[in-house]
Amino acid sequence: MRVKVACIGGGPAGLYLSILLKLRDPSHDITVYERNPEGSTYGWGVTYWRGLLDRLCEHDPVSARVIEENSVRWSEGVAHVRGRTTRRPGDAGYGIGRHRLLEILAERARSLGVRLEYEQEITPGNLPAADLVVASDGVHSALRTRYADHFGTETKAGRNRFIWLGTSKAFDAFTFSFVESGHGWIWCYGYGFGPDAGTFVVECAPETWTGLGLDTASEADALAVLEKVFAGVLDGHPLMGRSGVDGKAQWQTFRTLTNRTWYRGNLVLLGDAAHTTHYSIGAGTTLAVEDAAALAGALHEHAALPQALAHYQQHRQQALLSIQSAAHYSARWYENLPRYIHLPPQQMFALLGQRHSPLLPHVPPQLYYRLDRAAGQSEAWRRLKHWVGLKVARTVHARALASGR
Repeated sequence: MRVKVACIGGGPAGLYLSILLKLRDPSHDITVYERNPEGSTYGWGVTYWRGLLDRLCEHDPVSARVIEENSVRWSEGVAHVRGRTTRRPGDAGYGIGRHRLLEILAERARSLGVRLEYEQEITPGNLPAADLVVASDGVHSALRTRYADHFGTETKAGRNRFIWLGTSKAFDAFTFSFVESGHGWIWCYGYGFGPDAGTFVVECAPETWTGLGLDTASEADALAVLEKVFAGVLDGHPLMGRSGVDGKAQWQTFRTLTNRTWYRGNLVLLGDAAHTTHYSIGAGTTLAVEDAAALAGALHEHAALPQALAHYQQHRQQALLSIQSAAHYSARWYENLPRYIHLPPQQMFALLGQRHSPLLPHVPPQLYYRLDRAAGQSEAWRRLKHWVGLKVARTVHARALASGR
């Protein structure tokens, strides 16, 4: 059955959904509306892991191949703590420039007959006529905000300050650096996404942020401070930002967003409009793509729109439970960094890798490290951690649903 679909927002979620819908039925009439000019985007590089690439290959091998060809790869993590460097092998990770990713998806969508309308500001007052309207317009979604009470939208602000920057250094591993300033600890995450390009995220506690004068510094002054602080990992490469209209650096606090309900009539939420997970787990793009695949599948399997959207919501909310739990505890680990930072570097880095665990905040760090080392790859230990994580996530989800009634 031919369906007319309007995707509001030209990020990875909306573009990938349009691709998958066209692949399932070329007769679908699909338009993606993006308020910004083509080729303009925020951010630097995005990360993803081998599991996502495998799923991309299943859904659309054509775009998957081009994405992989334009990505850089790493296979280990590096942590710099108190002048010591620790390396650990890890899962295969990939980085690709956000601009290039969107370019690839836009080209693929066009080749399949999707219409892309740039510089089109869509609001609740000028929605295009369509059988299905997809709010893929990000965390600040105007469509979701208009019906926030219906969706049961909740946002929770984190404690730490962070800023998303670029650099000309192409990191060959996922790199952490923890530096003790005169006002507390400040740290960065760095990863490459091109031959001469890297993403550089800086985070610190609010008292460190103000103590270093970063709360009042212009972007140029803030970058100069951070280049000095992280000179040991930048190797002389400059940092790049994107200042606001007032010339200040774009520091933020991460806001975790959830929605009790993901659809209203023929309007459905997708990607960051529906949920966010802390950037420290590197899952934003992955979850957007998986949302798109789930929605495309539900629309294909269910002829009636209400049943399709209900199935999509149930499937994705269930799938997100463990991921949102991991993101919550990852953010909490960094907010409680003093609990771990004075451990021997090897132990500290090991617990950095365990930061998703719901058990870790409740067990003395060195005891947890010894237990984890002793258990190794024990199936019972893995199951215990997984069971506790899901139990906590389901409890939090149930409380959120109850509070929205």
